[in-house]
Amino acid sequence: MHDLTGVSRGDRYRALGFSTFAFTVCFAVWTIFSIIGVKIKQDLGLSETEFGILVATPVLTGSVSRIFLGVWTEQYGGRLVFTIQMLATAVACWLLSEVRTYEVFLLAALGVGLAGGSFIVGIAYTSQWFEKDHQGTALGIFGVGNVGAAVTNFGAPFLVIAFGWEQTAQIYAVLLALTAVAFYLLARPDPGEVARKREGRKPVSAREQLAPLRSLQVWRFATYYFFVFGGFVALASYLPRFYVGAYDLSLATAGMLAAAYSMPGSIFRALGGWMSDRWGARLVMYLTFIVSLACLFVMSYPRTQYIVQGIDAPVQFTFGVSLPVFVFLSVLLGFVMSLGKAAVYKHIPVYYPHHVGSVGGLVGMIGGLGGFVLPITFGILNDWFGVWTSSFMLLFAIVLVSTVWMHVAIRLMERRRHPALVEERYLSDVPDVPQPPPAAAR
Repeated sequence: MHDLTGVSRGDRYRALGFSTFAFTVCFAVWTIFSIIGVKIKQDLGLSETEFGILVATPVLTGSVSRIFLGVWTEQYGGRLVFTIQMLATAVACWLLSEVRTYEVFLLAALGVGLAGGSFIVGIAYTSQWFEKDHQGTALGIFGVGNVGAAVTNFGAPFLVIAFGWEQTAQIYAVLLALTAVAFYLLARPDPGEVARKREGRKPVSAREQLAPLRSLQVWRFATYYFFVFGGFVALASYLPRFYVGAYDLSLATAGMLAAAYSMPGSIFRALGGWMSDRWGARLVMYLTFIVSLACLFVMSYPRTQYIVQGIDAPVQFTFGVSLPVFVFLSVLLGFVMSLGKAAVYKHIPVYYPHHVGSVGGLVGMIGGLGGFVLPITFGILNDWFGVWTSSFMLLFAIVLVSTVWMHVAIRLMERRRHPALVEERYLSDVPDVPQPPPAAAR
């Protein structure tokens, strides 16, 4: 970890404020297809398959791009990489309004997907400005930029009505370009990048940056994020369809209930970061997984009719989760998932302080791929089993595997360290590196 002695509180808040604002704008651009996608489908006469590919392309590229964007941030600094990423995305967003063929729309969608990669750039940049004990809170506040999706959902429809979807894309492109210029001019260079240039060191090679990815622990963190972020993105898009099909609600009502789930996933991420700093990221992950298991177990239960052989005649009754109970559980699930998202990224600068970009990029990529793969899987499960709650059964299985894997890994790690300390320390956030024995044992 580089020296932060000369970094003032104002410098820290400045970096956090600018990076959070830039990420909010990027996230708003990343989700622009949720509003303009339907209009594009109508104008081009796309089939459902073509439309699905077009809408999924930004999600896919926004996930995959996190790997190389994270490496480049570690090599060249977040201020420069963030600026270039936003400018490139702005060009692609403007291109949406100029093209008329499906193939070029896919190319533009690839570029728009870079907006999703901004997450790891901001994580790597922001984490450099704070000490370990405050990184969880800072990264949690940065993660509130997910609210950019709500900005698009609430604001973009009015722009489309007033100006049309082409001009809406242009407005988004201009706003993103202005944000990029402002970020480069007003944000300060990364402390690590400044120290590297002052000492005359060369940037760390991509091979060295990617070396930690051979660790099984990194992939364990990625599995956690596959659920807390990928599952969150998947449910945000799936719940309206679920409410309409399972509870026979109108689309407007279903959308509002889905919004009740998704809002806590953005707002309370900062709380998850603070809790990770205060009580440890592992404790927050245990809380996330245990509550998620309880919620998903109930949400997975399909509406069932029972016939019991009574004394005089068969007794028939129906059991299922009522709509108010399901909505409450979904909101609670969204809340703990927001805590878990912050806790996962609290781990990374603690365990891998010199590889936040590459490790965080992989974890973010796997999480983003969850948002791409899970909605498709939900549809397949519905087709195969014909049960609306099959999607929550899958999520329950994913969380169960993650919980067992995390607990076993922590217990084994503590036994390697010192058997006598297993019971009192398995919830701590000490990195998986050899630790000196306690004074009494020396």
